[in-house]
Amino acid sequence: MKITFNGAAGVVTGSCHFFEVKGAKFLLDCGLFQGSEELEDLNPKFTFDPSKVDFVILSHGHLDHCGRLPYLVKRGFKGKIYATSGTIEVSRLILMDAAQVQEENLKTVNRRRLREGKEPKELLYTVDDVFDTFSHFRACDFKKWYQIGPVRFRFHDAGHILCSEFVEIEVEGKRVLFSGDLGNRGKPLIRDPELPPKADLVLIETTYGNRKHKSFEDSVKEFKEAVLSTFERGGVVLIPTFALERAQDILYILKEMYEKGELPPCKVFLDSPLAISITKTFNRHPECLEGRVLRELRRKRDLFSFPYLHFTRTVEESKRINTYEGRAIIIAGNGMCTGGRILHHIKHRIWDKRNSIVFVGYQAEGTLGREIVEGKKKVKVFNEIVKVNARVYTINGFSSHADQPQLLSWLRETVKSNTDVVLVHGERRVQEVFKKEVNKIFSIIPFVPSLYESLFFLTKIVNPD
Repeated sequence: MKITFNGAAGVVTGSCHFFEVKGAKFLLDCGLFQGSEELEDLNPKFTFDPSKVDFVILSHGHLDHCGRLPYLVKRGFKGKIYATSGTIEVSRLILMDAAQVQEENLKTVNRRRLREGKEPKELLYTVDDVFDTFSHFRACDFKKWYQIGPVRFRFHDAGHILCSEFVEIEVEGKRVLFSGDLGNRGKPLIRDPELPPKADLVLIETTYGNRKHKSFEDSVKEFKEAVLSTFERGGVVLIPTFALERAQDILYILKEMYEKGELPPCKVFLDSPLAISITKTFNRHPECLEGRVLRELRRKRDLFSFPYLHFTRTVEESKRINTYEGRAIIIAGNGMCTGGRILHHIKHRIWDKRNSIVFVGYQAEGTLGREIVEGKKKVKVFNEIVKVNARVYTINGFSSHADQPQLLSWLRETVKSNTDVVLVHGERRVQEVFKKEVNKIFSIIPFVPSLYESLFFLTKIVNPD
């Protein structure tokens, strides 16, 4: 078995792992590189011929896991893409939005590149390529085994986002586990990750492999304090958010604050057409929801609505928010402030010391969000320098990723004395910390592959659970 890491190796983006086994070639994920321009320039590169890939197993619908699927199809991929029905529905929305954003931004990006003496970029894929990709999706059930040639696999609930999966694979006498992205336990909407079976080879994400999250309860308390103290100053709360999962968590918390009488009269703007569409998908996939929330959905038929909430789909509606002077909470994408409507709100609001910006998700290296979190006093937004006077909050307990103790607990369930462990989806400095912990606890030295590196694993017999 040969695995070549075409993404998420030493970085937290671009998940794409190419497997070559006797009788089949397949991918685990095919995600987009996001973050710095240097990372995004890697998106056209594959170490394999897409037309020779037999199939793809997709762990979930985040762009850094599904975002290069249309490019794969454009380059000649003819096979099927296997995922749960919820992941497929989410991926369709995410990919369509990504194609539209690329098409809108390319002219601006290329004008800047030409001024800098750089070659113009080509469009990675179009909306038409996304539509072509839809026909390749095949829906799978959780826990059910599927056989594709010599490869047998099934999905387990990863508890990361709506209907996300980790994958159990049997191939060449080996049991292989791919964690996808593992969820943070105790979140309000999504079920906790399932426990994994024993395995011979484990590919495990390490996004937060060097830290322990603040508890969700403490994070909610800090979030409420940020909102209320901002309102006391007469300010507005900006929340850069990922359209999938994080936006819904925040809406659910705000709805609960309203129902408990904790939220003063205000306007809550969900200023993201993608997040609005994804919010509605939660009501259609009860199979992935936590028990208490599922009971609420059956009773109310809508998890998120409350009187202060306003959906703003159009550009005109979004622009009008900038002139609103009352109490407001603005939830907008994207979560790392690399694009989207949040940039307009940052430009108009972050200079005002009455306001706050609350980060509730991971900020990759090279992003505007990372610059603000790390305390930069002035930032560039739309080629304009803006002073950061707003109060900055970073609340990591809302993360949809497992922290170090949770990752180690999950790994404890699956490793045996002879299990090979591969660390993916993490920054190198984080992976080095996690590697030492794994070695100390399990007496296993994990592999930490570099981008485009290949690892070879010998055939073994799959041991019974």
